[in-house]
Amino acid sequence: MKNMLTVRAILSLALLLLFTQAEAKKKKDEPEPDSLKSSTFSGLKWRSIGPAFASGRIADFAVDSDNPSTYYVGVASGHIWKTTNNGTTFTPIFDNYGAYAIGALAMDPSNPNVVWAGTGENNHQRALGYGNGVYKTTDGGKKWKNMGLEESRQIGGILIDPRNSDVVYVAAEGSAWGPGGERGLYKTTDGGDNWEKVLEISEHTGVANICFEPGNPDVIYAGAEQRRRRQFSKIGGGPESAFYKSTDSGKTWDKLTNGIPGVDKGGMAIAVSPVNPNIVYVMFEASGDKGGFYRSTNRGASFNKMNDYNTSGQYYSELFCDPKDADKVYSIGTYTKFTTDGGKTWNNVSNNKRHVDDHAMWIDPDDTDHYMIGGDGGIYETFDGGSTFLFKTNLPVTQYYRVSVDNTEPFYWVYGGTQDNNSMGGPSRNLKSGGVTSDEWVVTLGGDGFWQAIEPDNPDIVYSAYQYGNIYRYDKKSGEKMKIKPEPRKDELTYRWNWDAPFILSPHSGTRLYIAANKVFKSDDRGNTWEVISEDLTRNEDRNQFKVMDKYWPADAVAKDVSTSQWGTIVSLAESTIKEGLLFAGTDDGVIQVSDDGGKTWTKTTNFPGVPEYTYVSDIFPSRFDENVVFASFNNIKSDDFKPYLLKSSDKGKTWVSIVSDLPDDETVHSIIQDPVTKDLLFVGTEFSFYFTTDGGGQWVKLTSGLPDIAVRDIAIQERENDLVIATFGRGFYILDDYMPLREISTERLENEEAILFPVKDALMYIQQGSRYGTGSAIYEAENPEFGATFTYYLKDVPKNLKSERLEKEKELFKEVQPIPQPTKEQLDAEEKEIDPYLVFTIKDKNGNIARQLYKKASKGIQRANWDLRYKNPSYIEMKDEKFDPMKDGGSGMMALPGTYTVEMSMIHKGTETELAGPVTFEAKVLENTTLPAENKEAFVAFYGDVADLWRVMNDVEKYRKDLATKTAYIRQALQQSHGATMEMKNEAAQIKDELDDITFLFEGTPAKASWEEVPPEQMPLENRLGAILWASWQSTSAPTATQKMNYEILMEAMPPIIEQLEDISSKLDQLDDELDMLKAPYTPGRTPKF
Repeated sequence: MKNMLTVRAILSLALLLLFTQAEAKKKKDEPEPDSLKSSTFSGLKWRSIGPAFASGRIADFAVDSDNPSTYYVGVASGHIWKTTNNGTTFTPIFDNYGAYAIGALAMDPSNPNVVWAGTGENNHQRALGYGNGVYKTTDGGKKWKNMGLEESRQIGGILIDPRNSDVVYVAAEGSAWGPGGERGLYKTTDGGDNWEKVLEISEHTGVANICFEPGNPDVIYAGAEQRRRRQFSKIGGGPESAFYKSTDSGKTWDKLTNGIPGVDKGGMAIAVSPVNPNIVYVMFEASGDKGGFYRSTNRGASFNKMNDYNTSGQYYSELFCDPKDADKVYSIGTYTKFTTDGGKTWNNVSNNKRHVDDHAMWIDPDDTDHYMIGGDGGIYETFDGGSTFLFKTNLPVTQYYRVSVDNTEPFYWVYGGTQDNNSMGGPSRNLKSGGVTSDEWVVTLGGDGFWQAIEPDNPDIVYSAYQYGNIYRYDKKSGEKMKIKPEPRKDELTYRWNWDAPFILSPHSGTRLYIAANKVFKSDDRGNTWEVISEDLTRNEDRNQFKVMDKYWPADAVAKDVSTSQWGTIVSLAESTIKEGLLFAGTDDGVIQVSDDGGKTWTKTTNFPGVPEYTYVSDIFPSRFDENVVFASFNNIKSDDFKPYLLKSSDKGKTWVSIVSDLPDDETVHSIIQDPVTKDLLFVGTEFSFYFTTDGGGQWVKLTSGLPDIAVRDIAIQERENDLVIATFGRGFYILDDYMPLREISTERLENEEAILFPVKDALMYIQQGSRYGTGSAIYEAENPEFGATFTYYLKDVPKNLKSERLEKEKELFKEVQPIPQPTKEQLDAEEKEIDPYLVFTIKDKNGNIARQLYKKASKGIQRANWDLRYKNPSYIEMKDEKFDPMKDGGSGMMALPGTYTVEMSMIHKGTETELAGPVTFEAKVLENTTLPAENKEAFVAFYGDVADLWRVMNDVEKYRKDLATKTAYIRQALQQSHGATMEMKNEAAQIKDELDDITFLFEGTPAKASWEEVPPEQMPLENRLGAILWASWQSTSAPTATQKMNYEILMEAMPPIIEQLEDISSKLDQLDDELDMLKAPYTPGRTPKF
């Protein structure tokens, strides 16, 4: 068998080499069309919906010792976040640097604005994110620079010499999945420009933990760790794992062996007491009783075993010494423990209302009862030594494996399973002006969550599973759960379940379930009964026959295969939507099996062009258009191979061709899905991003506006809303609202058409509710999509303005070494006066009347504009200066009428309006979510239409009154300063002022002079009556009340005489203007200067 494996491996390698060379040549020879660049689609923005209540795995802290309310959080697979207010709010500051996994942070002791970050998780657990080196910021996280060590993959720790900030040590663990790379302890003496490897063990062993001797940074302790994880196995330690010490800043090293057993070790934790540097603690994992917690009282010259206690080295293994008590040490793990007697005895830190599985810790050096713990469930802070904890509820860094959507009205729900944070579901949006909050989500199942499925016709029936196929049927209405996992029958051997065992609902029956272990099971009654419909579909090979780190390891090797799924399991499962019973199953050992008869017979395929043998089948998606077509993705990360493998079969899996095309070489593919309307529109989720293709895989386009660099593990399409929903592994769920425009595009269309206005999704009309009141700033609210109708459009190009044209010509002359003419004053003045080109969106009702015009800056590519379904605000114009602003449209007024609308797009440039696209028709539909809706819609619409006109008139009257009052004030002052002005003139002006004051009183009433003064009874101010009507129109779609109608009638009766009175006042002021001219009085507004 070993010889056969060798032959197969050589053939596989040869095929892979040929395939890779061909792909590389193809990528080089075929440049990306300008129209299909990622930047073309910048207007299609992903929307994060969190949630944050589950938070996610924290890897490290970097706290400003002078101001502990400012600190940085390294998230294991969710980037770096910063707070300046002790976690009241957090800001992501490392979203787009090509790595999402963080292993270590270190703040410069001499400058808190300098922070170093090591990318790649500092462990070797099963769901591991890798990095691309070490980064540094010198401005508090605003900008980061990669300082090298790109091949380190995982970084365990960073030390900065407190005497010299340019001296930095980086513990490079190296890839958990393969040998070599940058592995060991690295040192820079020039701030990261150059690196020297100062501790090297082997291609299999890196450095996991490092620490200085407190007060003497020339003394360095390091824990070197040998480990390897593969798809089929895991070895958690080895003979090369050891503890080292240097007393000369890393020039030379001594292995610490006295008192430490000479056995294979893993999980190498080391710490030195800041109270007494003679005391050194180490902890490690080993087979039998050799592992445990050890203490040295002579700076590591010898160690004594204090306790058998140690943690799972593949996931935890870090020690934190108390800053004030040399005998007190914390060990983080599944349960964080502490000792107060140097390690003899251990106690648990309370987990009351706190998540388990801890990874990071910070202890306040001034108050050791104050500390933070970071773990799988986020950040917890205590001020009383661990008796109680404050949970930071606003970090949306949950790691999702899978995503599903239901058909709940009016807003669908999103469901998913998480790494160590349960399975859950929540609304994709809500009726609020803010967004969805944590209390709107429900937990459907505990544990590590994975696949979820929702019965199409009954969203209260939800299927959820935790690890190893433990599937439950959840009743969302009652909260009850029923376990429905298929179990072995009498005398039947146990099944092999993957950690992420797949199950699906049949697209042909809402009560039919399929689930897979090493065999496939089927239930037609919601999981109450199961039948086995396949034999073992895997290779079923013995994992112990495969080498790890060039060796065959015995059963008692350190943590051998611990926290590793049984090998030979089904990990992908799908049924054709076209043909009932056409089933596909993919395995973790590189097999795809196909059944064309509901599971009675299966056809096995193991040969996939360009894909290494035994590669994990990460996803299978049968075509929605042709039963013979199926897509599959493969993930070979655990063989230290990060290439994308994406294939298509046109004969039900018998033969395959690659559709990787121009996907980047490091974008391992996790998931693939096909659009239900457009055959060649495909979407893939990769290790760092999201891509789509409009030509079936000929060219892939990155679609990441609003999306950080993050692993996209799964994709769902909400077909009713045409939304893309993705599960990210470390940043929660994201939604691309209304991706319909992607169905309309092609390279040819984008290159040949100057402008496109895409189909507009029908808009829902409802009254938005306010956000929750009084919650404080720490509450997390997911972003809702913009309310109203969204217009998606494309501009091939934007006309250049005068300045751009000049600069372009000057650039060409500079390149040609030609004289550059200096712009004239007239040219510069023209440039300054020119208005940049802008777009006009004209929205008309079914009768052709303009409902609203919107203005937007012209930008090339695909962009979006939004109408909030309101007519323009009738308020008068107020200008702070005389500058014209083409983007101002007056703001929003009354809600528009429901019905049919059209939108047209035009551009205004150099005084000319050019029609670009449209009209496109869409509907504005009332949500009908009110208990007491207006029964007579026509009367409702007519009343508020009249109110809108009244609002306009009253606004104009108020502005007219203010302008007349201003003019009156000028005239009175001019009369006072003019010789010859009579008392009759002055008294008339004073009388006009009194009349205007009376009108002001009618509008505004008598204001209170102090907050405690009660205003005496008087006539209700007119603006209060109008406000009462308008408030109702913005808050309800119920029929207007009798009171509102009464207010309207009173206002309609009051306004004409006021308007007449103001016109009379205006005439009187004009007469006074004439008299001022005769007096040659100082200028007043409105008068024409005369000799």
